[in-house]
Amino acid sequence: MAEGVVGFLADGAVGFLLQKIDDLVGREWDLLKLIDGGVDNLRRDVESMNALLKDADAIGEQDHQFRVWVQHVRDLAYDIDNVLDMFTFHLTREQTNQGPKFLTRLGSSLWLTSFNARHLIGNQIKEIYTKMDRIKPTKERYNAMLIPSSSQGSSSSNSHTGNYTFFAPRIDSLNAEEDDIVGIEEPMSKLISWALVQGRPTWKVMFVVGMGGSGKTALVKKVYESVKEEFDCHAWIPASRSKEKLELLWGIFNRLSCPTAEPTPLSSSPFNEVDLLDKLMNHLRGKRYVIVLDDLWVNDVWESIRCALPKDTFSRIIITTRRGDIANSCRDGSSIDIHEVQPLPPEKAQELFYKKAFPPSGICPRGLVDRSESILEKCEGLPLGIIEIGKILSNKEKTESEWKRLHDGLESELKRDGRLSRITRVLSLSYTDLPYHLKYCFLYMSNFPEVRIKRRTLIRLWIAEGFIRRETGKELEDIGEEYLKELIDRSLIQTSEWDFDGRPRLFWVHNLMHKIILSKARDENFSMVFKDTETNLYGEKTRRISIQKGGFNMSKEKFLVGRALFMFESETPTPYRHKLYIPSNMQLLKVLHLEGAPNLDTFPSEITELLLLTYLCLSNTRIKSIPKSLGNLCNLETLDLKQTLVTKLPKETTELGKLRHLLVYYYNLAGSISFDSVKGFELSKDISKLSNLQKLSFVKANKHLISNLGHLTQLRKLGIIDLSEAEGPILCKTIQVLQNLQSLNVTSLHKEAYLNLQEINKPPPLLQRLYLKGRLQKMPGWISKLHDLVRIRLQWSRLMHDPIPILQDLPNLLEFQLLDAYTGTQLEFSAGKFQKLKILEFELLEQLKVVILESGCMPGLQKLIIRRCNNLEQVPVGIDVLTRLKVFTLYDMPQNFKQDSGIRFMLDIDKPCKGHSSRWSIEMRMMVPHEKDCQSKKS
Repeated sequence: MAEGVVGFLADGAVGFLLQKIDDLVGREWDLLKLIDGGVDNLRRDVESMNALLKDADAIGEQDHQFRVWVQHVRDLAYDIDNVLDMFTFHLTREQTNQGPKFLTRLGSSLWLTSFNARHLIGNQIKEIYTKMDRIKPTKERYNAMLIPSSSQGSSSSNSHTGNYTFFAPRIDSLNAEEDDIVGIEEPMSKLISWALVQGRPTWKVMFVVGMGGSGKTALVKKVYESVKEEFDCHAWIPASRSKEKLELLWGIFNRLSCPTAEPTPLSSSPFNEVDLLDKLMNHLRGKRYVIVLDDLWVNDVWESIRCALPKDTFSRIIITTRRGDIANSCRDGSSIDIHEVQPLPPEKAQELFYKKAFPPSGICPRGLVDRSESILEKCEGLPLGIIEIGKILSNKEKTESEWKRLHDGLESELKRDGRLSRITRVLSLSYTDLPYHLKYCFLYMSNFPEVRIKRRTLIRLWIAEGFIRRETGKELEDIGEEYLKELIDRSLIQTSEWDFDGRPRLFWVHNLMHKIILSKARDENFSMVFKDTETNLYGEKTRRISIQKGGFNMSKEKFLVGRALFMFESETPTPYRHKLYIPSNMQLLKVLHLEGAPNLDTFPSEITELLLLTYLCLSNTRIKSIPKSLGNLCNLETLDLKQTLVTKLPKETTELGKLRHLLVYYYNLAGSISFDSVKGFELSKDISKLSNLQKLSFVKANKHLISNLGHLTQLRKLGIIDLSEAEGPILCKTIQVLQNLQSLNVTSLHKEAYLNLQEINKPPPLLQRLYLKGRLQKMPGWISKLHDLVRIRLQWSRLMHDPIPILQDLPNLLEFQLLDAYTGTQLEFSAGKFQKLKILEFELLEQLKVVILESGCMPGLQKLIIRRCNNLEQVPVGIDVLTRLKVFTLYDMPQNFKQDSGIRFMLDIDKPCKGHSSRWSIEMRMMVPHEKDCQSKKS
């Protein structure tokens, strides 16, 4: 898998290093010039290495000698990175004026004073120059590197690359055995119908998108063979990554104009690109045609071809691609559509696996059923994985021990020389195609267990590691969202849970791909994962360590060049629950993620010596207090103390001027929701120094702190608790200044205290989420001005007047919750109002008797939840107007609640009417007097 190694290095370690040099020079140029030898010359030499690697990457497969050279380049890039970070560490010590100033030389026990530190760094730069001179290739060697040994004598190294690296997997897909094609009946029928539906002459395009090995080509081949004779002309064109626009245009013209003849090579073509476009347009004019572009990688290739295709006839174009980003950029809502290939459902995956693993009968022995299920879980419905693993197992003894051996050794089998290397070759193409900054971001997923990862956590970590490139006019968090979306669109990251507003919330990497990047990350010293009782040894150059099941003890280990240390709470009990030990030699550490770390109830004092630390997560531990020395961490950008016992931060925290995310709170998740379910923290009034702060929650209110919040103009998320009525007007003035605010969460001093939030004339225009917990004299009128508001939750507001008129015309509102927020007896939703609302929730509205829904209200409502409304007499009147409702929940309702025609209508799923979907989820739980347990009914 040399192409993967080369690609990672060409656009990875060296490319990232170039960015880092630019950033450092921009910030600290005057000081860098003082170092003997400087670092300005490094950039020129690193650029030369990068150029050679990029040239080599374009060639593809290389010889063993070249791969060794690549390894040397990567090691050198890491060495340069270490020196730059050592410089930053030293500079930070000087700037923070911390006692005796010292610096540790990597790999040595020598301690030096500040006076000699720069001399040391200068010497190390000279050593790097010496290493660089040794590995710089001569002109002859440079040329030899760019000609793979296996292509000597070939007329075209590019064609060799196209065939070897990209085209071979397509041949396998195009010639798939009939037994390999399972579970495509429904999508095949859908695509055939799309291709053949008659009507006025229409030109339509369908992008078939999915990860490598998902069966895109096999599916489209079936569709193509079924429909091609219905058109005047047809062509199947492989559009692999190595092919140029001119080559593809010539291939299409060849296939369409001479379908039975042997294709003429491009070298024989007398036409340039413009000529070909004209000839193709003329040839197709007035004809019905169907064209398949299989395996598209580049957008401008499609745009060029698109220009040459007449659009005034009944014609179809089908494009298979892993690049959903290309498909989405082309989508226009009418002529262009997208079909996303889904994983095989469990029963179809089992059918395919049994066919391949137990030929010819396709019957699994009883003793291997459990093991087969375990293997299928690893495949996660990916046809390529199921087929390749099934083939291997078909030639093995049908014993539990033999199958367990392969199950446990999947990561080894997926290596370049392993028996499952074809899976790796196919899946790695998507990784190889990434630009360098996305390669680092994707490889970072190897640090996490095979579980779902939160969007916000992942982006904060990318920022902390410096993986996100700054762009003028954009915040790093927004750029991180773009990176994440591109990885999803490229079919590399899967989304497992979506937020109510359609944004992805939780992610994972397909199990087989996760094993591939796990191995790649270890081989490249990018990161190493430890589970259970594995050995503690790791390479001296390992840069990230992830301890995932508590069986690793760092007390005797060195982590000299470490940039990140992860520890995750073990899912199962283990005897290796050591007291957490933070090595004292991790001066270059930037990320310390100790979420759920075992036996952590005291803040480790060693942490405050990690001066380069940018990300510190101690969430879900039992830490109670934070020392004053936290102020030493002047590079800290994220401090995550969620679900800890910390209730106060030292005033030194306000000296952390780079802090972007300050998250300190505890949710009491036991039992039903209560007014005081959130515990926050106290912070000094000098919070105005935290001018880069983006997220702050949940801070305890006091008038001085609230006044100073107005200086935090970058703030996007603000959570405040214990707000008194007298402090309300002060907060209103502050809120008007925070024009970047997107989320506001305010809780009153106690359940009976009023939130005085009327005096806002100019609310933040970007506000999307509003949570008000506490009594309200009346509904604040300024809420009706919040054009971007997507969620509002009113809790314990006890409004006497109906809040609906203030909210009903908000154009983007998706979720509306009232929890003990209204004391009236009736709520009425008028026709044409709440046009985008998807979720509506009522809870503890104890006086409410009737809910009326007029025809045309809430046309997009999907979920309706009613809980603990003790006087509600019946289901909402007119519930049948909610034609898109999918979930209807009645929870803890009184015994006399009438289950009338409204519910019977909902349950009549055999005869759905008025456009209703037949996929209902209806849950009713009625209150039972004097009993804790409630009777449930689910349909």
